[in-house]
Amino acid sequence: MAVRDRARGGLGTEAARPDGIPKVRGDFAFSSDLHVDGMLWGRTLRSPHPHARIRTLDVTPALAIAGVSAVITADDVPGELHYGLISADQPVFARDVVRFVGEPIAAVAADHPETARRALEAIIVEYDVLTPLVDAEAAAGWEPIHPDGNVIRSVVIRRGDAAATGDVIVEGTYEIGMQDQAFLGPESGLAIPAEDGSIDLHVATQWTHSDRDQVAACLAMPTDMIRLHLAGVGGAFGAREDVSMQVHASLLAKVARRPVKMSYLRDESFVGHVHRHPARFWMRHHADRDGTLRRVEVRTTFDGGAYASSSMAVIGNAARFSVGPYRVESVDIEATAVRTNNPPCGAMRGFGSVQVCFAHESQMDLLAAELGMDPVELRLHNALRTGDRLPTGQVLRGAAPVAECIRAAMAHPMPDASPDEVLARPGGAGRTSTATEIRRGTGLAVGIKNLMYSEGENDTASATVRLAGGVATVKSAAAEVGQGFVTIAQQIVREVLGVEEVVFHSASTAEVASAGSTSASRQTWMSGGAVAQASRLVAAAICQAVALREGLTPEEVSLDGTTVVTPTARIPLADAVPDQPIEIATTFHHAPTEPLDEDGQGDADVSFAFAAHRAVVDVDPDLGLVRVVQITTGQDVGRVLHPTQLLGQVEGGTVQGMGLAVMEEIVVQDGFVKNPSFTDYLLPTTLDAPEILATFIEEPEPDAPFGAKGVGEPPIISSGPAVVAAIRDATGAPLRRMPVRPADVALG
Repeated sequence: MAVRDRARGGLGTEAARPDGIPKVRGDFAFSSDLHVDGMLWGRTLRSPHPHARIRTLDVTPALAIAGVSAVITADDVPGELHYGLISADQPVFARDVVRFVGEPIAAVAADHPETARRALEAIIVEYDVLTPLVDAEAAAGWEPIHPDGNVIRSVVIRRGDAAATGDVIVEGTYEIGMQDQAFLGPESGLAIPAEDGSIDLHVATQWTHSDRDQVAACLAMPTDMIRLHLAGVGGAFGAREDVSMQVHASLLAKVARRPVKMSYLRDESFVGHVHRHPARFWMRHHADRDGTLRRVEVRTTFDGGAYASSSMAVIGNAARFSVGPYRVESVDIEATAVRTNNPPCGAMRGFGSVQVCFAHESQMDLLAAELGMDPVELRLHNALRTGDRLPTGQVLRGAAPVAECIRAAMAHPMPDASPDEVLARPGGAGRTSTATEIRRGTGLAVGIKNLMYSEGENDTASATVRLAGGVATVKSAAAEVGQGFVTIAQQIVREVLGVEEVVFHSASTAEVASAGSTSASRQTWMSGGAVAQASRLVAAAICQAVALREGLTPEEVSLDGTTVVTPTARIPLADAVPDQPIEIATTFHHAPTEPLDEDGQGDADVSFAFAAHRAVVDVDPDLGLVRVVQITTGQDVGRVLHPTQLLGQVEGGTVQGMGLAVMEEIVVQDGFVKNPSFTDYLLPTTLDAPEILATFIEEPEPDAPFGAKGVGEPPIISSGPAVVAAIRDATGAPLRRMPVRPADVALG
């Protein structure tokens, strides 16, 4: 029998995305497109105050409106009254007190969206308004706003000689604003009750099984009675890790005994999901005259808003990576996340590393200036290498091409001189900038990000692979949120089994065990590892089946790549047992990690990824206008599995980081979000996006499946700080806050 060529579309190739054509054509069904006959429309009543006591709540007028089928409050929750990603501290509905603007108080289901809106307006709520806690640095000394207290978590990391110092000492204070994930698809889902009392919930999420467990607990139902199915996800970036409308829609469907669809309006979305933590820093760096770092001291406070969400993990990351990708023997780090009456904050791409990168890279530039040293050379001199110890005492055992990332980012050609075209100047249309007044600047920043969960978390991912008739089927609960795992999973199966036709089944808790969250740059490693492991077990089972059929011993049958070898034949795996379906389910584990001790010491992380960015900007210093001309990057990727998807992740993350540097900020005043719309919350468009040039550093990670690292988060970590550094270079302004506002440049 002839051996077929290696399957097309394996690892390293430009395999076609299975959801690519439907998305381009507009045929792909996102969660907001869901519809079934007879469904009701759900809406949520939310608090207009950042902090208040609920004196009275009367839903009777809403129930009297024709077309309203259900109105629910905290009194109608049959199970757990609170939910939460790590700590169950957030009420399904506020009962006695509200802690942020937008906190849910009640929900309605009606036959039309307009009827649901009128029902919300009919509900009577009387409040006693309280003074809100809005300053994160005052939280520790403020009267507790939550039964669990105002301090969510404090992390201390101390290592080395506390008396260590250097010839040169620089210190600075820094601030970063609140960024929104700004996904285009709002929170939405459809809950469908069954006759046996169970519920099918179709929803856009990042973690199907976690959502299912939280919904089941709040509804006092067994988990197998809640079947959660991944609906089309219109972007995520961390905000869909937390429950939003899942419990409300499911409970409304249970009470009304009809399907209920909920889809947030844009202003509701801005208060209905978590955001990136705003933060404040104080840092002090000690160095020798040759630039060698001797000691780093850090004090930082992250504003977690009203509820914990993932703040405990975010502040852990912020503490562990607050020195950046640099060697230093002595550290004294204190990082604290607190509750306030500001909007809740949680996961967003970069997860704590974005905030600290802005601070530690600002410090490295300050130190370079004090030393009279090239900022690039200072970073190269201190860059982490394999075998170095991190501030936690953990030895960096995997690939650590930090210096290579820096050199790669700097090696790209510089852009042409500032153009004469009016539209290419800062401000664009309207002749806002004069060519002779434009100043060009260049900046560099380098970031570090952990991969997978940390600090002792027992992280696993499950997958099932079936081979029948030469066609492979993959079942995985890994949420496809745009990152391309649906493509990577198919490539892995083709690589291991040699088949060309691979079908990917979308995530559903009814069909497969948990794959964990699509977050922490973990799905390629974890769920990719599970798919690879299951595929290899299928291959082994095929060899056993061939041995049994041919009357051979197991030792007489072996694998040569994707070929079954017997004493008399070489048979492609896909053709070896064409009439015998083989299906294997498996669970993949990464290497164990451990919690930090009281001094912040311990092997807390599995692996790390690094990236460097160089930014070039044109600035009109009188008007405070900035145009980002070019961003180049060198990124540590382990191994390139899909070149185009990798480039897409890098380009998208880089522009998202640039947005945080110069335009993206949720403006919160006294607990109120002042710009809850895409009219006032500005996002980079294609006209704002600069030229992006990327070099991928391929040093396979020893323990990673196929040597590949997660690539989604590193692009956002250092791109923004590089842009701010370039604006500093152009203007000489200190710029200790990100995003940079026009007034910071023009008046700074």
